[in-house]
Amino acid sequence: MSHTQLIAPVQKNQLLPRAMPAAGREIKLASRVSLSSAQQNELLAALPRAALESLFEDLELVELPFGKELYAYGNNLEYSYFPTTAIISLLYVMEDGATTEIAVVGHEGVAGASLLAGERAMCTAVVQSAGYGYRLKTQSLRDAFNQGGALPQLLMRYTNALFAQMAQNAVGGRHSSIEQKLCRWLLDRLDRSPSNELKVTQELISIMLGVRRESITAAAGKLQEEGLIHYRRGNITVLDRAGLECYAGECYKVAKTEYDRLLRDVSRC
Repeated sequence: MSHTQLIAPVQKNQLLPRAMPAAGREIKLASRVSLSSAQQNELLAALPRAALESLFEDLELVELPFGKELYAYGNNLEYSYFPTTAIISLLYVMEDGATTEIAVVGHEGVAGASLLAGERAMCTAVVQSAGYGYRLKTQSLRDAFNQGGALPQLLMRYTNALFAQMAQNAVGGRHSSIEQKLCRWLLDRLDRSPSNELKVTQELISIMLGVRRESITAAAGKLQEEGLIHYRRGNITVLDRAGLECYAGECYKVAKTEYDRLLRDVSRC
Protein backbone atom coordinates (compact mmCIF):
# COMPACT_ATOMS: atom_id res chain seq x y z
CA MET A 1 0.00 0.00 0.00
CA SER A 2 1.36 3.39 -0.98
CA HIS A 3 2.41 5.70 1.81
CA THR A 4 1.50 8.73 -0.26
CA GLN A 5 -2.18 8.06 -0.94
CA LEU A 6 -4.30 10.94 0.25
CA ILE A 7 -7.94 11.33 1.10
CA ALA A 8 -10.41 12.27 -1.58
CA PRO A 9 -12.24 15.62 -1.61
CA VAL A 10 -14.55 16.54 1.23
CA GLN A 11 -18.20 16.85 0.30
CA LYS A 12 -20.73 19.11 1.98
CA ASN A 13 -21.82 17.62 5.32
CA GLN A 14 -19.65 14.61 4.54
CA LEU A 15 -16.04 14.38 5.64
CA LEU A 16 -15.18 11.47 3.36
CA PRO A 17 -16.48 10.35 -0.04
CA ARG A 18 -19.04 7.57 -0.14
CA ALA A 19 -16.79 5.25 -2.11
CA MET A 20 -14.15 5.30 0.61
CA PRO A 21 -14.26 2.77 3.48
CA ALA A 22 -14.43 5.48 6.12
CA ALA A 23 -16.41 3.33 8.52
CA GLY A 24 -13.95 0.46 8.32
CA ARG A 25 -12.01 -0.38 11.42
CA GLU A 26 -8.28 -0.22 11.80
CA ILE A 27 -6.89 -3.69 11.18
CA LYS A 28 -4.96 -5.03 14.15
CA LEU A 29 -1.89 -6.75 12.76
CA ALA A 30 0.01 -8.33 15.62
CA SER A 31 -0.56 -9.38 19.20
CA ARG A 32 3.09 -8.83 20.16
CA VAL A 33 4.78 -5.47 19.84
CA SER A 34 8.25 -5.34 18.33
CA LEU A 35 10.67 -2.91 19.96
CA SER A 36 12.22 -1.95 16.63
CA SER A 37 8.82 -1.45 15.03
CA ALA A 38 7.48 0.71 17.88
CA GLN A 39 10.63 2.83 17.70
CA GLN A 40 9.75 3.86 14.14
CA ASN A 41 7.59 6.43 15.91
CA GLU A 42 9.99 9.06 17.23
CA LEU A 43 8.01 9.81 20.39
CA LEU A 44 7.99 6.14 21.37
CA ALA A 45 11.65 5.83 20.37
CA ALA A 46 12.54 8.71 22.73
CA LEU A 47 11.21 6.80 25.74
CA PRO A 48 13.66 4.85 27.88
CA ARG A 49 13.45 1.19 26.92
CA ALA A 50 11.86 0.15 30.21
CA ALA A 51 9.18 2.84 29.89
CA LEU A 52 8.40 1.82 26.32
CA GLU A 53 8.25 -1.87 27.14
CA SER A 54 5.81 -1.11 29.96
CA LEU A 55 3.34 0.02 27.27
CA PHE A 56 3.66 -3.13 25.17
CA GLU A 57 0.70 -4.86 26.82
CA ASP A 58 -1.63 -2.09 25.63
CA LEU A 59 0.01 -0.96 22.36
CA GLU A 60 -1.59 -2.34 19.20
CA LEU A 61 -0.05 -2.23 15.73
CA VAL A 62 -2.78 -1.28 13.26
CA GLU A 63 -3.13 -0.62 9.57
CA LEU A 64 -4.44 2.90 8.94
CA PRO A 65 -6.22 3.02 5.56
CA PHE A 66 -6.39 6.31 3.70
CA GLY A 67 -9.51 8.31 4.46
CA LYS A 68 -10.10 6.59 7.80
CA GLU A 69 -11.63 8.96 10.36
CA LEU A 70 -9.87 8.21 13.65
CA TYR A 71 -11.98 10.59 15.73
CA ALA A 72 -14.36 13.47 15.16
CA TYR A 73 -14.69 16.88 16.78
CA GLY A 74 -16.61 16.70 20.05
CA ASN A 75 -16.35 12.93 20.41
CA ASN A 76 -14.72 11.06 23.26
CA LEU A 77 -11.11 10.10 22.56
CA GLU A 78 -10.91 6.34 22.93
CA TYR A 79 -7.44 5.87 21.42
CA SER A 80 -4.24 7.80 20.91
CA TYR A 81 -2.42 7.09 17.63
CA PHE A 82 1.35 6.94 17.14
CA PRO A 83 1.95 6.80 13.35
CA THR A 84 4.97 4.96 11.98
CA THR A 85 4.41 5.22 8.21
CA ALA A 86 0.92 6.79 8.03
CA ILE A 87 0.24 10.54 8.00
CA ILE A 88 -2.74 11.96 9.90
CA SER A 89 -4.41 15.26 9.10
CA LEU A 90 -6.02 17.26 11.91
CA LEU A 91 -9.01 19.13 10.53
CA TYR A 92 -11.52 21.72 11.62
CA VAL A 93 -14.85 21.03 9.94
CA MET A 94 -17.51 23.74 9.78
CA GLU A 95 -21.22 23.01 10.03
CA ASP A 96 -21.60 23.49 6.27
CA GLY A 97 -18.89 20.90 5.59
CA ALA A 98 -16.11 23.39 4.82
CA THR A 99 -12.79 22.00 6.02
CA THR A 100 -9.46 23.53 7.02
CA GLU A 101 -6.35 21.62 8.00
CA ILE A 102 -4.85 22.91 11.25
CA ALA A 103 -1.95 20.47 11.66
CA VAL A 104 -0.45 17.23 10.40
CA VAL A 105 1.01 14.32 12.39
CA GLY A 106 3.42 11.70 11.12
CA HIS A 107 6.12 9.43 12.54
CA GLU A 108 7.35 12.26 14.77
CA GLY A 109 4.27 12.46 16.98
CA VAL A 110 0.91 11.38 18.30
CA ALA A 111 -2.71 12.21 17.53
CA GLY A 112 -5.50 12.11 20.09
CA ALA A 113 -3.43 12.27 23.26
CA SER A 114 -6.06 12.88 25.94
CA LEU A 115 -4.69 13.39 29.44
CA LEU A 116 -7.89 14.41 31.25
CA ALA A 117 -10.80 12.09 31.92
CA GLY A 118 -13.85 13.07 29.88
CA GLU A 119 -11.81 15.22 27.49
CA ARG A 120 -13.34 15.49 24.02
CA ALA A 121 -11.69 15.92 20.64
CA MET A 122 -11.07 19.54 19.63
CA CYS A 123 -10.69 18.61 15.95
CA THR A 124 -11.28 15.77 13.51
CA ALA A 125 -8.44 13.39 12.63
CA VAL A 126 -8.34 11.64 9.24
CA VAL A 127 -5.66 9.39 7.76
CA GLN A 128 -4.31 11.37 4.83
CA SER A 129 -1.54 9.01 3.77
CA ALA A 130 -2.10 5.30 4.20
CA GLY A 131 0.28 3.30 6.32
CA TYR A 132 0.71 1.88 9.79
CA GLY A 133 0.91 3.02 13.36
CA TYR A 134 0.34 2.05 16.97
CA ARG A 135 -2.75 2.85 18.95
CA LEU A 136 -3.05 3.03 22.72
CA LYS A 137 -6.20 3.38 24.78
CA THR A 138 -6.33 6.88 26.19
CA GLN A 139 -6.92 5.56 29.69
CA SER A 140 -3.70 3.53 29.42
CA LEU A 141 -1.89 6.67 28.28
CA ARG A 142 -3.30 8.64 31.24
CA ASP A 143 -2.22 5.93 33.65
CA ALA A 144 1.32 5.95 32.25
CA PHE A 145 1.37 9.78 32.28
CA ASN A 146 0.35 9.88 35.94
CA GLN A 147 3.20 7.56 36.86
CA GLY A 148 5.67 10.30 35.94
CA GLY A 149 9.05 9.74 34.38
CA ALA A 150 9.97 10.63 30.80
CA LEU A 151 6.52 10.25 29.24
CA PRO A 152 4.91 13.41 30.72
CA GLN A 153 7.88 15.52 29.60
CA LEU A 154 7.76 14.00 26.13
CA LEU A 155 4.05 14.65 25.68
CA MET A 156 4.18 18.21 26.98
CA ARG A 157 7.12 19.15 24.75
CA TYR A 158 5.52 17.50 21.75
CA THR A 159 2.32 19.43 22.48
CA ASN A 160 4.36 22.64 22.36
CA ALA A 161 5.77 21.56 18.99
CA LEU A 162 2.27 20.87 17.70
CA PHE A 163 1.14 24.33 18.85
CA ALA A 164 4.09 25.81 16.95
CA GLN A 165 2.91 24.05 13.81
CA MET A 166 -0.64 25.34 14.31
CA ALA A 167 0.70 28.86 14.78
CA GLN A 168 2.68 28.50 11.54
CA ASN A 169 -0.48 27.49 9.71
CA ALA A 170 -2.48 30.38 11.18
CA VAL A 171 0.12 33.04 10.34
CA GLY A 172 0.92 31.56 6.96
CA GLY A 173 -2.75 31.35 6.07
CA ARG A 174 -3.16 35.08 6.62
CA HIS A 175 0.09 36.57 5.35
CA SER A 176 1.33 34.23 2.60
CA SER A 177 0.65 34.04 -1.11
CA ILE A 178 -1.10 31.01 -2.62
CA GLU A 179 2.25 29.79 -3.96
CA GLN A 180 3.84 30.02 -0.51
CA LYS A 181 0.92 28.19 1.08
CA LEU A 182 1.24 25.41 -1.48
CA CYS A 183 5.00 25.17 -0.89
CA ARG A 184 4.48 24.91 2.87
CA TRP A 185 1.80 22.26 2.45
CA LEU A 186 4.02 20.15 0.22
CA LEU A 187 7.00 20.53 2.54
CA ASP A 188 4.94 19.43 5.55
CA ARG A 189 4.19 16.19 3.68
CA LEU A 190 7.76 15.68 2.54
CA ASP A 191 8.93 15.99 6.15
CA ARG A 192 6.83 12.93 6.97
CA SER A 193 7.15 10.93 3.77
CA PRO A 194 9.90 8.56 2.60
CA SER A 195 9.49 9.77 -0.99
CA ASN A 196 9.55 13.06 -2.91
CA GLU A 197 6.45 11.95 -4.80
CA LEU A 198 2.97 12.74 -3.47
CA LYS A 199 -0.28 11.35 -4.84
CA VAL A 200 -2.69 14.20 -4.31
CA THR A 201 -5.40 16.02 -6.21
CA GLN A 202 -5.62 19.76 -6.64
CA GLU A 203 -9.10 19.66 -5.18
CA LEU A 204 -7.86 18.10 -1.97
CA ILE A 205 -5.12 20.71 -1.60
CA SER A 206 -7.63 23.51 -2.19
CA ILE A 207 -9.89 22.09 0.54
CA MET A 208 -7.03 21.72 3.02
CA LEU A 209 -5.83 25.27 2.36
CA GLY A 210 -9.27 26.82 2.14
CA VAL A 211 -8.75 28.34 -1.31
CA ARG A 212 -10.30 27.89 -4.76
CA ARG A 213 -9.17 24.96 -6.89
CA GLU A 214 -8.35 27.32 -9.74
CA SER A 215 -5.89 29.11 -7.47
CA ILE A 216 -4.07 25.85 -6.74
CA THR A 217 -3.98 25.00 -10.46
CA ALA A 218 -2.34 28.36 -11.21
CA ALA A 219 0.10 28.08 -8.28
CA ALA A 220 1.14 24.53 -9.19
CA GLY A 221 1.67 25.63 -12.78
CA LYS A 222 3.91 28.48 -11.66
CA LEU A 223 6.01 26.21 -9.42
CA GLN A 224 6.36 23.73 -12.28
CA GLU A 225 7.48 26.46 -14.68
CA GLU A 226 10.21 27.40 -12.18
CA GLY A 227 11.41 23.79 -12.03
CA LEU A 228 10.47 23.20 -8.39
CA ILE A 229 7.88 20.48 -8.97
CA HIS A 230 6.58 18.24 -11.71
CA TYR A 231 2.82 17.96 -11.73
CA ARG A 232 0.61 15.54 -13.57
CA ARG A 233 -2.95 14.64 -12.72
CA GLY A 234 -3.10 13.27 -9.19
CA ASN A 235 0.66 13.29 -8.69
CA ILE A 236 3.24 15.87 -7.59
CA THR A 237 6.96 15.16 -7.64
CA VAL A 238 9.22 17.63 -5.83
CA LEU A 239 12.30 18.29 -7.97
CA ASP A 240 13.99 21.02 -5.92
CA ARG A 241 13.30 20.91 -2.19
CA ALA A 242 15.75 23.71 -1.39
CA GLY A 243 14.04 25.91 -3.94
CA LEU A 244 10.66 25.03 -2.48
CA GLU A 245 11.86 26.01 1.01
CA CYS A 246 13.21 29.29 -0.32
CA TYR A 247 9.92 30.03 -2.05
CA ALA A 248 7.93 29.21 1.10
CA GLY A 249 9.98 31.79 2.98
CA GLU A 250 9.48 32.68 6.64
CA CYS A 251 6.09 30.97 6.54
CA TYR A 252 7.90 27.64 6.68
CA LYS A 253 11.48 28.25 7.82
CA VAL A 254 10.91 29.96 11.18
CA ALA A 255 8.20 27.57 12.31
CA LYS A 256 10.17 24.54 11.07
CA THR A 257 13.24 25.65 13.01
CA GLU A 258 11.21 26.02 16.20
CA TYR A 259 9.38 22.74 15.57
CA ASP A 260 12.66 20.87 15.08
CA ARG A 261 14.11 22.46 18.25
CA LEU A 262 11.15 21.31 20.30
CA LEU A 263 11.37 17.82 18.87
CA ARG A 264 15.09 17.71 19.68
CA ASP A 265 14.15 18.61 23.25
CA VAL A 266 11.70 15.71 23.18
CA SER A 267 14.45 13.31 22.15
CA ARG A 268 16.57 14.41 25.14
CA CYS A 269 13.89 13.63 27.72
